[in-house]
Amino acid sequence: MYKVFVNDKPIILTDSLKKENNFRVYLFKDLVIDEILHKLKRSNTKGVNLFCADLKDDWNTFLKHFKVVAAAGGLVLNPNKDILFIHRLGIWDLPKGRIEEGETISEAAVREVEEECGVNGLVIDMPLITTYHLFYMDATLQLKITHWFLMKTNYQGQLTPQLEEGITKVEFKNEVQVAEAIENTYANIKLVLDTYRQV
Repeated sequence: MYKVFVNDKPIILTDSLKKENNFRVYLFKDLVIDEILHKLKRSNTKGVNLFCADLKDDWNTFLKHFKVVAAAGGLVLNPNKDILFIHRLGIWDLPKGRIEEGETISEAAVREVEEECGVNGLVIDMPLITTYHLFYMDATLQLKITHWFLMKTNYQGQLTPQLEEGITKVEFKNEVQVAEAIENTYANIKLVLDTYRQV
């Protein structure tokens, strides 16, 4: 199964006949991407299911509709198991960014967290999840594929938001503060947090 977010509404590509939500089901072979995006713009459509005869092949076909952007980021814990958040464009988020040429995915994840938060001493514990979301950049519809890692740090210094990236705050949040932050975050960040809680 692949879950691709358009804003906070999912397009779910699946080859399972078991219905796990109340979203309308469409056949992938009949896919017209503009029609699906139009449906998701309507406020009464919360998401859609695309039934795939061959999930791997259909996913590769789906990717061809977009410019694909590869990114990596981290869910970072301090010794108290507080989670590192960034605040950008009025929304709480986790640090992430594009993978640069010549970098491995894990190298990009560490670099992006360091750059966006001013933190160091990061150690990758394990891969967590890969998330997908669609967005417009320069009038081109792009699909961002973000590889998330669980990271740890003993860093005690001052956190520094990367202002040139529009980040205005960086802070470790405890369990209560995380619960407040997820009221003002993206659906794919909730997915990352849910995956972490199941580890």
